[in-house]
Amino acid sequence: MSAGTTNKGSLPPKGTVVLEARGIVKRYGHVTALDNADLELRAGEVLAIVGDNGAGKSTLIKVLCGAVVPDAGKVLLDGAPVHFRSPLDARRLGIETVYQDLAVAPALDIATNLFLGREVRRSGPIGSWFRLLDKGRMKREAQREMEELKFHLPSIDSAVEKLSGGQRQGVAVARAAIFARRLVIMDEPTAALGVRESGQVLNLIRTIRDRGLPVILISHDMPHVFEVADRIQIMRLGRRAALTTPQQHTMSEVVAIMTGAARGNEPNPDPNQTVS
Repeated sequence: MSAGTTNKGSLPPKGTVVLEARGIVKRYGHVTALDNADLELRAGEVLAIVGDNGAGKSTLIKVLCGAVVPDAGKVLLDGAPVHFRSPLDARRLGIETVYQDLAVAPALDIATNLFLGREVRRSGPIGSWFRLLDKGRMKREAQREMEELKFHLPSIDSAVEKLSGGQRQGVAVARAAIFARRLVIMDEPTAALGVRESGQVLNLIRTIRDRGLPVILISHDMPHVFEVADRIQIMRLGRRAALTTPQQHTMSEVVAIMTGAARGNEPNPDPNQTVS
């Protein structure tokens, strides 16, 4: 697969429910990490998931990306039940995940990192028999994709180890955006970044959303959440405590629900409700 074979133009209309989780349960011995947790992600939105440590947000995300198999409940993609046994299963169905450790190869250049694990071979017998890579094509497609994502880098030939933290994060996020056909999951994408670098990554998230690709954002940084999220799902004690927007609740109110100081408004999901 190459960047040229991604899903551009094939995404559902904005507001369409793309991914659902219903009654997800996950236990580790006597500890219940998820207790009938729900989630709905719609096309063309950034859905932020927030919660204190132990609230269940990380486990829920692992279920959605195939890293954890739930004990009960179901996951639906485009309305059809799916059963992920590994992250590879989720990737095959168009779900890409950006983890905190980035999973980039520092010594390799940007183009090679963007196509890591999905390298493009030369056409014809040379590519088939000798497994030679088409490095020129990968560089051209990488350059075009980064320009479309409006993420500026020194040079597509630069080694990732020479980039700033924000630029490295941008490479990891861009790789997910290029190959995702349904959605992108981002786990703390601005963690340990400065103000300027965080701004670059947040702009990249907006660009991905504006292209129609929905994003699930996990973050402890509440100002960042309120800056880019269309909706906010608040997790507490392994389940959804509230579903809100930056217009409906203030940061202080969201934190109060997270900590149990205020009651949430766990909704009855309405798949027909559109994103404003």
